Amino acid sequence: MIKTIELFAGVGGFRIGLERTNKILEKSVFNIVWSNQWEPSTKTQHASLIYERKWGNSNHSNINIEDVEVVDIPDHDLLVGGFPCQDYSVATTLKNSKGLLGKKGVLWWSIHRILSEKKNKPKYLILENVDRLLKSPSNQRGRDFAVMLKCLDELGYAVEWRVINASEYGYPQRRRRVFFIGYHKSTSIYKKIQKDSLDEWITKDGIMAKSFPISNNFITEKQFDLNADLKDVSDNFGIGEKISPFLNSGVLYKGNIFTAKVNSNFDGKKATIKSILIKEKSVPSEYYIDKDELDKWEYLKGAKKEIRVSSSGFEYNYAEGGMIFPDSIDEPSRTIITGEGGKSPSRFKHVISTPKGLRRLTPIELERLNMFPDDHTKHELVSDTKRAFLMGNALVVGIVEKISLTLAKEID
Repeated sequence: MIKTIELFAGVGGFRIGLERTNKILEKSVFNIVWSNQWEPSTKTQHASLIYERKWGNSNHSNINIEDVEVVDIPDHDLLVGGFPCQDYSVATTLKNSKGLLGKKGVLWWSIHRILSEKKNKPKYLILENVDRLLKSPSNQRGRDFAVMLKCLDELGYAVEWRVINASEYGYPQRRRRVFFIGYHKSTSIYKKIQKDSLDEWITKDGIMAKSFPISNNFITEKQFDLNADLKDVSDNFGIGEKISPFLNSGVLYKGNIFTAKVNSNFDGKKATIKSILIKEKSVPSEYYIDKDELDKWEYLKGAKKEIRVSSSGFEYNYAEGGMIFPDSIDEPSRTIITGEGGKSPSRFKHVISTPKGLRRLTPIELERLNMFPDDHTKHELVSDTKRAFLMGNALVVGIVEKISLTLAKEID
């Protein structure tokens, strides 16, 4: 049994993926022994309420992770979480301290604190973030990811990563996120990685390659070392560079980095918006667009070339391309964003055409686009607009399921 903790849990996307792997394998491989979810910007903890209703609160923490003592977190074999994208620079050296730490409020450092202070470090990590992590910030391309890799390298982990667009592997949403997996030096998987075959780890030997196959030919590749100390990486990595050295796949092993741009290799059936739609008779009337609102929707979705005036009175030329309106139900959806909910016209909300007229997507349909169970986010204290927000913050559960299934088989 792999004892697991879920950080930045949201409404439990990682947990659902792990539990589905248990079901496929017909045994309890992954056991969630502790979870944490805290939303600092809201009084009502909507995501945590949903999480606790589904799994109870006996092993669940609903306080700021920065205020949790590491001693109060159970020992675990696997740490998972989709943490916020922030500025990960190293801010200071603490006097009489345990080393370099970043700015308070930057939640990567909470993960780092757990890994640093745990005597029995987790053997495996599965982490998720937006793909711009690989190239941020704009004035030091790739620094943030380099800081993370350096931290994990110093803590004794090898790391592999891949940017995955869910729709390229048969899932119903074009959602692009970077997933990275860490293997502690005490594990057999770490010992399988060899410096002279890092490219083969990406193409065929790694957990990512086995979960999400790629074409064998790299579009481009790079190899470099990350041997500077952590503060130097934070201060100097990427300065003067216009593009990040980190490509959409890669592996870190003992300070050596091999990274390559790869293409997905999938010939299975691809899901579409049509495949996740509920029966039209079940759609509440408020999801249909009023005819007197249609002009606003068409304007926001359409191409524009106009003069606008800033709040300070400055005139400027504004232009943007048009979007397909309504969305094609014969293709995967665009990425769900946190502003998906609510009746107000928007450029980015999904709108589909039905026999009864144009309408927005319902909460169940948004859940299905992320492969959550129907009505997973339904709660008497959670509005439909907030349910859409939560799905905009969630991940595609099927990706976690694939990675964890491959990892479980590899460990076994």
